[in-house]
Amino acid sequence: MTEQRRADSWVEVWMSPRLYSSIMTARGRIKLAFIAVFLVLGIAIGGHMYGRYLARTDIHDRDNTIQQLQSEIQKLEVQITEADGKLAVMQSRLARVQEAMDAMVPTRNTYTLNPDQSLIVADGHLTIGLIGLPMNGRININVNGKQQSAAAGDVIHVTAEPSTDCQVRVQSFDMFKAVISASCAGATDQKRNSNG
Repeated sequence: MTEQRRADSWVEVWMSPRLYSSIMTARGRIKLAFIAVFLVLGIAIGGHMYGRYLARTDIHDRDNTIQQLQSEIQKLEVQITEADGKLAVMQSRLARVQEAMDAMVPTRNTYTLNPDQSLIVADGHLTIGLIGLPMNGRININVNGKQQSAAAGDVIHVTAEPSTDCQVRVQSFDMFKAVISASCAGATDQKRNSNG
């Protein structure tokens, strides 16, 4: 109970009579108000300055981060450019390898003729040769000793033997070569195809 009385009772603060009398006068109150205003202004100015310092630090950190990100972006752009260059080189190499493979192993019944070159094709039924260089829009081609002029997409029908019909199709050509396809079908193949 005594403890509760102590808690409920007023706490006495000791103040020197001189301080008390100086605060209770009009001049003392003005001084006290000035001190309070000065303290509030000091805290406000100090808080403002500290806030500016923190903001300046944050801005400095942000600028550093931006510079680091920009340098990383530039490095990545260089890497992407290098990778694009390597990819272009690889695609070019792949195209050349594909062309070389196509030249070595042509598509079935498709042949590349160089100027003044002849080939025996279609299981020996046809001898085809490119005469001279291809001209504008046409080539001169020799099929089993007969010279003909043809354009890309033209089909030349040839009867190699009485029972064998052949077709020579000009697929494409440029200044240095012509690509043709040639195939032959015998009478038994034609009957089979017509019955099937």
